[in-house]
Amino acid sequence: MKLNLAPFVISLNMVVSTCLQASSETASVYRSESPTIEEQRIDVAEKKNHGLLDSYKVYLHQFDERLNVMKHFEALLDLSQQAGAGLWRLAKQTELRSIKDDRSLYWARLKMSKAIRKKLASLNATPQQRERVFWLFELASRGQQDVMFNENDEYRVLITGFDPFFLDRNIAQSNPSGSIALSLDGQRYKVQDQAFKVEALMLPVRFDDFYRGMVESFLGDYLRNNKVDAVITISMGRSQFDLERFPGLRRSAQAPDNLNYYTGATSRQPLVPQLKNASLDGPEFVEFSLPAQAMKSVLGPYSINDNRRVVTLAGVKYPEKLSELNRSISVEGSGGGYLSNEVSYRSIRLRNLYNAQIPVGHIHTPSVGSFNSNVQRKITEQVIAMLQQVVASR
Repeated sequence: MKLNLAPFVISLNMVVSTCLQASSETASVYRSESPTIEEQRIDVAEKKNHGLLDSYKVYLHQFDERLNVMKHFEALLDLSQQAGAGLWRLAKQTELRSIKDDRSLYWARLKMSKAIRKKLASLNATPQQRERVFWLFELASRGQQDVMFNENDEYRVLITGFDPFFLDRNIAQSNPSGSIALSLDGQRYKVQDQAFKVEALMLPVRFDDFYRGMVESFLGDYLRNNKVDAVITISMGRSQFDLERFPGLRRSAQAPDNLNYYTGATSRQPLVPQLKNASLDGPEFVEFSLPAQAMKSVLGPYSINDNRRVVTLAGVKYPEKLSELNRSISVEGSGGGYLSNEVSYRSIRLRNLYNAQIPVGHIHTPSVGSFNSNVQRKITEQVIAMLQQVVASR
């Protein structure tokens, strides 16, 4: 595929601690001159996953050629944004089969970001310039410029997926939510003569990007201005499907992100995440607006659970109503204490903030290891059927 450079349509005492975390994360992700932890894994990934980037070789080569002749920052800024958007489009085309391997996009993006980082150093870019380039590159390569609903779309469904994660445990790790996002992006479906279109975005497994407001940047305008009819966030979870009814405000998982960064949160000291320079403002728990009963009726190899389990400082609870959690401090939402729970919380928070009367909620898929097209086809087909139930229940 040719590298097309045409323009595109485009409050607790933990606050200080969390601000320090954000500062550290910012330095390591967007301002660093040296390869990041994620970028340092590229060579091992290519050795362990034969042919992982074969479909991207021409595109990456053309990108490197363009990058090498760049002499000015503004030209690099334009190239990075446009090439990132082109990478997203290419990722949807590289697989002939309908179920996409999410890993190739992830590693191709990192090869490009590593090359951009090197070029920025040669141009003596300021930290602020590096931030600007990488923010635009990340958004573009994660589908932001590719969301295209129009007046003829009878029902508009926006979904999000995630990058693979825990790669030091398994460098071949896939993430079904990422595969689903790539496979469904731009596709049209029908249910009971009701047509609907799906558009998708991909999120990083990095705390810093959540601090920077990537979820709000991706979803805010669509919820504020009634540009979609449903928002479904998706991530990899447990052994079956879980519809996460009560997301919690706080982080508590003692697990690293893809930069091997730990928040310092624990079950005894859950932390309120940051949104830019302030604590994320919202109640301890929120509730999804998904048609859970209809979604649970979908048949397939995996069961679908309406998960109400939450953890508070007072212990585990299984509330029937959100009001039962009014005086509780969140430790884990139904989706856990990691970024899956957080993307769910943030998206529902936006829905409530803008009074958007649409279904918004989170699906946890069954977990996988390496990419397996047969397994992930079954997972994807069941997700499509759940989305059909969301549309049919309007």
